[in-house]
Amino acid sequence: MMQVTTNSSAGASGVGAPNKASLEKVAQQFEAVFLRQMIGAMRSASLAEGITDSSATQQFQDMADARTADAMANKGAMGIAELLIKQFGARVQDAPSSTAPDGPAPAQGA
Repeated sequence: MMQVTTNSSAGASGVGAPNKASLEKVAQQFEAVFLRQMIGAMRSASLAEGITDSSATQQFQDMADARTADAMANKGAMGIAELLIKQFGARVQDAPSSTAPDGPAPAQGA
């Protein structure tokens, strides 16, 4: 149960150039996906079956694991997103610098 989101409006507003805000969001989503996979692998390594094991409890555990992974990624618990931002940060622009030329242009013309 992995959620994949696409953000077509950010690409249109960024005029094709990636910005730091989108990099941070994608890096955080990557960390969440990685943590979900890790938690799922740990859960599947369980050696014993419980008395309450069923498809319903399995689904609940999957949802709880996904929420746990998302919360860990939001806090930067593993630091994966931070490393990705350091790695790719030089290749993207800051969002304010790409919107700054649009703001002052009408003020100067008036």
